[in-house]
Amino acid sequence: MPKSPRTQSINPTATQRIIASARRHFFAHGFRSVTMDDLARELGMSKKTLYASFRAKSFLLKAVIEDKLQNIETDLHRSTADCSDISRVLHDLLACLQRHTGEIQPPFVRDIQREPELFTMVENRRRILIRRYFGKFFDQARKTGMVRKDIAATIITEMLLASVQAILNPGRMTELGLTPRTGFTAIITVILEGVLAQAKRPRS
Repeated sequence: MPKSPRTQSINPTATQRIIASARRHFFAHGFRSVTMDDLARELGMSKKTLYASFRAKSFLLKAVIEDKLQNIETDLHRSTADCSDISRVLHDLLACLQRHTGEIQPPFVRDIQREPELFTMVENRRRILIRRYFGKFFDQARKTGMVRKDIAATIITEMLLASVQAILNPGRMTELGLTPRTGFTAIITVILEGVLAQAKRPRS
């Protein structure tokens, strides 16, 4: 993938409008079926203006993914900034994941399957975010007794990471008929049910 998504410095508001529009369409319909003509028409701008901001759709795609990853990190940071109420933090983390994974639909998953270099970039960033923010959560939850103390927080985090990498990759999700949301929800449910302290487990 190209290293720099933009060709020149332009109005930040216009740039964000372009990214926001592309993000809606790329994640819902896949980026291969959306053209720069489509985006320019929806935004009410000329193709010349659009290409002055992003000289190719590949640059815009990378900007969209970077925008999404930054949004996720901002939300995860906000959710774990104050871990004094672990139950609230867990609720906020799960709500964050539901919201962000729900935006990504099967057409985008199919398209990114054909872009292994791009998916590797996403996977590397995802690995960092899981270790940083879920690692922090599991460490604090273990100290408060919500999570079993006979399992190290680092082990729980690595178990979560391994499950995500094994299942939430484009090929495997397609094979299993999963979306990012259903896949992540299943993984988190299994991990949490295994590591929650007995007294903290939901009653059946």
